[in-house]
Amino acid sequence: MKSYRRLTRTLTALMCGLFLWTAAHPGSTSQDQDTADATGPVFVVTIEGMIDNALAKYIDRAVADAESAEAATIIFHIDTFGGLVEAADAIRKAILDTTIPTVAFIDHNAASAGALISYAADSIYMAPGSSMGAATVVEGVGGEAAPDKYQSYFKGIMRATAEANGRDPLIAEAMVDQDLVVEGVSEAGQVLTLSTSEAVALGVADAEMADLDAVVAHLGFGDSERVVHKTTTLERILRFFGSPVVQGILMLMMMGGLYFELQTPGVGFPGIMAAIGAALFFGPHYMLGLVESWELVLFVVGVILLLVEIFVIPGFGIAGISGLVLVVGSLGVSLIGNVGFSFPSGDTVTEAIWTLAITLMLGVFLGFSLSKYLPRSSRFHQLVLEPELSSAFGYTASETRDALLGNTGRALTHLRPAGSAEFGGERIDVITSGEFIEAGTSVRVVNVQGSRVMVRPTTRLTDRDETSP
Repeated sequence: MKSYRRLTRTLTALMCGLFLWTAAHPGSTSQDQDTADATGPVFVVTIEGMIDNALAKYIDRAVADAESAEAATIIFHIDTFGGLVEAADAIRKAILDTTIPTVAFIDHNAASAGALISYAADSIYMAPGSSMGAATVVEGVGGEAAPDKYQSYFKGIMRATAEANGRDPLIAEAMVDQDLVVEGVSEAGQVLTLSTSEAVALGVADAEMADLDAVVAHLGFGDSERVVHKTTTLERILRFFGSPVVQGILMLMMMGGLYFELQTPGVGFPGIMAAIGAALFFGPHYMLGLVESWELVLFVVGVILLLVEIFVIPGFGIAGISGLVLVVGSLGVSLIGNVGFSFPSGDTVTEAIWTLAITLMLGVFLGFSLSKYLPRSSRFHQLVLEPELSSAFGYTASETRDALLGNTGRALTHLRPAGSAEFGGERIDVITSGEFIEAGTSVRVVNVQGSRVMVRPTTRLTDRDETSP
């Protein structure tokens, strides 16, 4: 009996010791242990700058590369203020769908769409002084809050993502909904943003880590191979030209170039600028899979119809109007995330229409302003000839010889009928009315037209010649 009691006390002491050791090492969770047991390389994928469609495509490639390499874990190094909702949702799905353990290391900022991406990871670690939250959906360059239906949809995505990884969904919703009150966490009237210490205390983040090396060491991969996944040069170029700001500028180039090209005959600088804008607008979208082939066909057909209207058919009729409709329509459709001929909800279509309408209005305003004020610019006058170069404005084609009218000189050469004569010691090119005059003959200037000096022999002058103006 005593042996049985002694054995019971020993087992109880061991269990208590194991419990105390586990409580003293909160970072050593079962998930971390499973991650540490993996033998593949550690993939580090950087998410920084604006969240856009090009970045979403890159994350898809990075996750696929990590799966092919049988990576032990993927660490997403995050520093972003947010971006496009659809791009963030695509990244979220890629992170949730992978079977590789994922880690989000927030290095300073994970705002808006960045918070959604962080929530999709299995583990979240934050650097000192970092923040996470403020995920209210905004629209336009002014940053105004989007309508309630957009807020509700994004709030649902945040809630579902938090629940998928065992985090408090109310805290995730409070980052979107400023009216949601979470007792002891957020108050009404402001969206929730958490600092590093607050996120750790609330269980949103697993721990505070000094840097990426500390995260790798904490996960037990200090001696493992580390693969820092990089974007290609092409992806960086596509991301630059695929950003909403650059896309708006390129659209203005196209519309402005077409407008000025229709105002002038032939193909000139405006037409070249429109073609460059079109190539840079559709190229990145097509390579990212955001533009369908039939949309490009519509645009090309529209441009061809406009060229036919300019060079073949006089005036501006059916071909010109049809071409303009096709060009504008293809630009509008390219802003919609459709698959083939399947289009999303009416809200997305409405947003694309408004974006195109605003761009067109800006293009018309820019074209009107340039056509009105550019001709008055001194820089413009250095590039374009004046419409009139008359003597009234101080322009002369060549040096005039009006002062020679009536002067008498001597022919230096035979005038047959052109030659040279001397007047006051100056050699002047002269011409006769068609008669031959020998060298040395005394001549008088009877007419001057610009640089053309007409002479006659002094022995053959009539009274009219003496008084010829």
